[in-house]
Amino acid sequence: MLIKPARWIVFTCVCMLVAGCGNDSDDARPVAQSPRDNAPAMALPPDRPGVVEDRFARLAFNCVHRQYPNKISHVMNDDSDVKTPRALTPMFYGCFDWHSAVHGHWLLVRILKSTDSIPQQDALRSKLALSFTASNAQAELAYYTQKGRASFERPYGIAWFLQLVAELHESDDAQLIEWRNTLAPLEDAIVRQISQWLPKLAYPIRLGTHNQSAFAFGLMLDYARTVDHRELEQLLVDKIRLFHMNDRNCPLDYEPSGEDFLSPCLMEADLMRRVLSSDDFSAWLDGFLPNLPLDGSSEWLQPGVVRDATDGKLVHLDGVNLSRAWALEGIASALPEGDPRVASLRSSADIHRGTGLAAVSDAHYAGSHWLASFALYLTSQRGLTGVTQSSP
Repeated sequence: MLIKPARWIVFTCVCMLVAGCGNDSDDARPVAQSPRDNAPAMALPPDRPGVVEDRFARLAFNCVHRQYPNKISHVMNDDSDVKTPRALTPMFYGCFDWHSAVHGHWLLVRILKSTDSIPQQDALRSKLALSFTASNAQAELAYYTQKGRASFERPYGIAWFLQLVAELHESDDAQLIEWRNTLAPLEDAIVRQISQWLPKLAYPIRLGTHNQSAFAFGLMLDYARTVDHRELEQLLVDKIRLFHMNDRNCPLDYEPSGEDFLSPCLMEADLMRRVLSSDDFSAWLDGFLPNLPLDGSSEWLQPGVVRDATDGKLVHLDGVNLSRAWALEGIASALPEGDPRVASLRSSADIHRGTGLAAVSDAHYAGSHWLASFALYLTSQRGLTGVTQSSP
């Protein structure tokens, strides 16, 4: 079709209106839309005053079926692997990336389990039911077991998946039991991959981001103990002891790095309290963090500072404040009664908790698609209420 010059401006404007103006930025708020093309839109009841968990639930509720923007870590074997995120992994495609979608679902399940009387009960069940179907689970399994994907989301994303399974496993609710069974084939495949990977892993992964082994091992170990998977538990305990029993003088002063959301030092300590008795952990901590204050002060560890909450990497530091808080609480909980380090650990945990929780909002999608999960892991004390006793 030949468009006359006089009509070109009008034609261009109409096309822009139809297509939309500009790109979907990290600041974009979720648009009210159906989570699936043929499913009715759902809404949560208004947040209850003073209940921060309602705010966390809303953030995850609004993103678990939001496909774009999206960042996929995807090995393509041929042209047929060029697909949308939802076509590739139809259960966990929202919240910007696979692992955030997984722990977004974990968040909704954990809140759903908190009490039968919460006003969000029906909406959360309907939302989760859209994801936890047999066909979706089969597609996720087919994707995960494809050639070249043995390291997919390893260790961070698959550790969160096992934490999701553990959450469902603890429930006696019929629907949650059904969902737990739906996820079982993918669970089995992931456990097989982990069990094959652990003996080959020669060194710990001491990062402050997704590949860190200490945080992932903690989630995996809690899962193994929750579902009574003795073989996986022993593999993890042996590897944890091998990697970390002789660690000394962790350079906490070097933290955080500019894009950390996990503390390498504190996450390792929070992991070690899971595999040592209280007295042994206390002695190990003497050598690992020898300069912990004894006076109850909090200034010894300052919260991370975020200077641009729209930047997906820089906003990681909001997460480091939340994860530091739960690690500090975990470390303190494992020390013997009367240990003089406990007061300073808890004092610093309080500072990091307040700073971290204040940053959890829907202002910028760069943080809102994942920070609520870290916040709920902290406020619900998941790391302390899971099965975290030392191995016999």
